[in-house]
Amino acid sequence: MGRRKIRALSDAQVTKNYQKTMKTIQIAAVKREVYGKKASKAARREGMVPCAIYGGEQTVHFSVEAKALKPLIYSPNSYIVEFDGEGKKEIGVMREVQFHPVREQILHIDFYRVQEGKPVAIDVPVRLTGNSEGVKAGGKLVLSKRKIRVSGMIENLPDELVIDITSLGVGKSIFVGDLQYENLTMLTPATTAVCAVRVTRASRGAAAEQQRGK
Repeated sequence: MGRRKIRALSDAQVTKNYQKTMKTIQIAAVKREVYGKKASKAARREGMVPCAIYGGEQTVHFSVEAKALKPLIYSPNSYIVEFDGEGKKEIGVMREVQFHPVREQILHIDFYRVQEGKPVAIDVPVRLTGNSEGVKAGGKLVLSKRKIRVSGMIENLPDELVIDITSLGVGKSIFVGDLQYENLTMLTPATTAVCAVRVTRASRGAAAEQQRGK
């Protein structure tokens, strides 16, 4: 018998801070006419980060101020990114970030272009809700997967994936394959554990006490 599916929370059940649609962040961009290591190093010395957006017919190379990227890079959230490059707008999602191996310096970022009528793949943060039965019995809640990669149309991408753990007991786990969300396809492997309630000394004691009381 297969595992039961964990249903996504409906709009009426989620808390106020749950945004159904993923937020968009706007960043100014400067088109790069010269490529290569030398040009990239020169851009970094000026406080810029070399970037590229691909997908569709043409790859576009541009630079962005390093400080403008901080809300995008150093955030637990995921965003749709709208670039305004000298009058031409591009919309994309962050795909890969390269850091300096010693200094915490952003060397390069790849973005994937959002194309009309085509699904987008992106990592979406997980938020757990509910008071787990296992935690009430003394177990320890562990969140092992903070983001799950999904695919969906841009208008259907959520700000977060809300998982109701109310019925999660001691020693039980929720896997990606247990989750279902409307208009989204899970790209993270189904066997990936998202969260679990681990057995503790307190939970073992509570279980033993319950057995003695029967």
